[in-house]
Amino acid sequence: MGFTDNLKKSLGFEEEYGNNFGSVSPKQSYEYDYGLDIGSEFEEEFLDDFTISPEQSFYEIILIKPKSMDDMDYVFDQIVEEKNPVILDLTFLQKKGINEFRQAGERLKILREQYKAEAILLSQVKNLIIVTPARVKLVKKD
Repeated sequence: MGFTDNLKKSLGFEEEYGNNFGSVSPKQSYEYDYGLDIGSEFEEEFLDDFTISPEQSFYEIILIKPKSMDDMDYVFDQIVEEKNPVILDLTFLQKKGINEFRQAGERLKILREQYKAEAILLSQVKNLIIVTPARVKLVKKD
């Protein structure tokens, strides 16, 4: 291996495919791992153009400051139908009165129990909560 080859390898322009049996090509690795011969005519097409795309290519994370229960309906739709995470600032509803604040809490409870949404309190001072649909996992680390 020459200087240029070592430089390419160190910069990541050339990859070595390997397993316990030494260095192998992508085709050999695929044949070894899955016991299939993909054939030389499909090797280039299969190995170079293979991509995995998520169902939803992006998520919009929306900050909402609900001022009424209609706004909470919008939050519900964003999580259940649009599958977008939402950051809620419940300060306005808390100032408006205990009844609307409790109704918002009940809606969040329904989202968590019936639709398997996840919710984490971000700030107790401002009542910031992040709510995500079931397929977006929240991980809280202390």
